[in-house]
Amino acid sequence: MSKIGVMLCGHGSRSQAAVDEFSVLAEKLPALLPEDWMVDYGYLEFANPVIRVGLDNLREAGCESILAVPGMLFAAMHAKNDIPSVLNAYAAEHGIKVEYGRDLGVDPKMIAAAADRVKAAIAQADAELGDVPLHETCLVVIGRGASDPDANANVSKIARMLWEGMGFGWCEVGYSGVTFPLVEPALEQAAKLGFKRYIVFPYFLFTGVLIDRIYGFTDMVAAANPQAQWVKAGYLADHPLVLETFAERVTEILDGKNDMNCALCKYRTQVLGFEAEVGMKQESHHHHVEGQGASAPGSNVADCALCDTFCTGACRLDRGHHPHHDHGHAHGHGHHHHHHDHGHSHDHGHHHPVYPHADHPMGPESVRKHLKTE
Repeated sequence: MSKIGVMLCGHGSRSQAAVDEFSVLAEKLPALLPEDWMVDYGYLEFANPVIRVGLDNLREAGCESILAVPGMLFAAMHAKNDIPSVLNAYAAEHGIKVEYGRDLGVDPKMIAAAADRVKAAIAQADAELGDVPLHETCLVVIGRGASDPDANANVSKIARMLWEGMGFGWCEVGYSGVTFPLVEPALEQAAKLGFKRYIVFPYFLFTGVLIDRIYGFTDMVAAANPQAQWVKAGYLADHPLVLETFAERVTEILDGKNDMNCALCKYRTQVLGFEAEVGMKQESHHHHVEGQGASAPGSNVADCALCDTFCTGACRLDRGHHPHHDHGHAHGHGHHHHHHDHGHSHDHGHHHPVYPHADHPMGPESVRKHLKTE
């Protein structure tokens, strides 16, 4: 058999802490794979090393076959378009076999890992604040948020599995960007339900600007609703079951079980509200921010003229653009647009359709009140 290499393809972040946490994942994964497999990693945008550097490392080490997996919870634009585009171009350029796996997805192990994080938050709250029955507790699950309704729906499915499996009194779902409801309106709606305790759980792999946003809005809503307990649960990080799921996503490629969920993919079938995107060309659009580094301009709230203590996402509304894809920070890469908005054409030679609900009052428009200039 040819020598096998494993490539972990991360999104990348302007948060150095997030980049560091992803690298820890790459360091721990080899222990769950065959000893003679080599593992490397890279990022799609912002952070270094970029994906092609990791691929270079594997190829130069003698790997003739590469098993690549997206380091992402669900399959949306990055996992479906951007990463495959980079991998396919590299494979064609170097004549090397690169096979692509699927996202972590809705998996029993991932649900169990999420439950562990929620249980830990409950245990700490019980110890510090006193016991509150689960029937009097509302779980609020916050997902990443994407322009892909299938990926967004998966967050709701994870939330329901936790809600029903653990027996919470109620559950709400929110998102950190792009879609609706965003974090603040989701928490404000939950507060109206009158529960004694709220557990806010970010269904995220790593820390970063968006985790700061989730916790920041939690503190704001908690201050406005002191009649209830507001508990911030930890994100998934390198939970052992997350690592096991990643290892499974790698090995299942060899068994031909690596198909993503295509039944509700907006590029393959007419999903309600996204009918115009069937058959769209799938290509990467992150070349202009590839490898900028986590310390690039726009990485810190201290550099922002719009936000005080955490990134609210208010910059997504700057210059009148409706946000489609929210990276949680201003890019600052010298282009004419302040952020990367898929709802308008760029100078990069590509175009993305307008997100159909960009003006939803509980979506990105909900942060307009946080703009200092208004």
